[in-house]
Amino acid sequence: MHFAFTDQQLEFRDAVRQVLAKECTTDHVRAAYDAPAPRTVRWATLADLGVTGLAVPESRGGLGLGLVDLVLLVEEAGRVALPEPLADTSGVAAPLLVDLDAIGVGGARTGPWLEGIASGTTTVAVADVRRPGAPTAGAVGADLLLLVAHGEHGPVLHGVDATAATVTPVPSLDPTRRLGSAAWEPSSASFLASGPVAGDLLDRSSDRAAVVTGAELLGLADAMITRTSSYAKDRQQFGRPIGSFQAVKHLLAGAQVLLEFARPVVYGAAWALDSGSPDGSRSASVAKAYASEAAVEAARVSLQVHGAIGYTWECDLHLFLKRAWALSEAWGSAGDHRSRLLDSLLAGR
Repeated sequence: MHFAFTDQQLEFRDAVRQVLAKECTTDHVRAAYDAPAPRTVRWATLADLGVTGLAVPESRGGLGLGLVDLVLLVEEAGRVALPEPLADTSGVAAPLLVDLDAIGVGGARTGPWLEGIASGTTTVAVADVRRPGAPTAGAVGADLLLLVAHGEHGPVLHGVDATAATVTPVPSLDPTRRLGSAAWEPSSASFLASGPVAGDLLDRSSDRAAVVTGAELLGLADAMITRTSSYAKDRQQFGRPIGSFQAVKHLLAGAQVLLEFARPVVYGAAWALDSGSPDGSRSASVAKAYASEAAVEAARVSLQVHGAIGYTWECDLHLFLKRAWALSEAWGSAGDHRSRLLDSLLAGR
């Protein structure tokens, strides 16, 4: 069995890395703090590359690929703290809409939505069903909202056009995530699925969300460790770079070890979900737990090595810290997923 990415997958990742290195510098991320927007010239560039429509079927204008292909690209998005909602739109919403299309629910609406994602003209915000009532990331400015109501027979999934909902902005540690609380009137026009069908769709969507969020956390952790290592080589104390002190080396090495353990777990979970493994849901929980802990530790170490300057506006590190702290809780924290995994094992499921 071949446990490695293909040359084509790695070449695609490298191409996206080169584009983002030019199009998403820390200056661009800072600008997004002042004027966040879900669709930008950068988003259009990603759409032209096929990134936004990676999970969209070829018949709808996409590439028809899976999570294994996407996690590498979302990791690159995390590496630069990409302000646009790539993980939510392409990693969570698009596969959910594909599932709806495949089972013939959602009517004629899912096709145009998928085509809009592939072309870069539609961004989607998806309610985090693991945190009922919590604000929805990306809701402010999104073109489409995938929201959940609760009926007598379980969850009810709705697809709500942004013009049909009232979205109230919610303050966020990371302003580029554009949190919002959506109010809308559920109707037959917005209805997509309910009962066991909706429950199954949302469970699968939540697992995918955990994995793609984990992939973004990998990129954030890598970026923080890299930046902090570079800082430790330049920062002088007692006439020597602080990176030459054993205590600093141990801090950075420990964070790097956690990252290297988390990375294959996230990749493996993407493969498990793509292949329909019966352990896919458990793998997703393990991946999110590992990635959250790796990113939180990378953030802790990076801030400790930088000192108080690391959280100042002038220092770029805070852009990555805030995103890592926010995403470590999104779609279930490490503790949430460990509890979920334990419950699954005890139940023999």
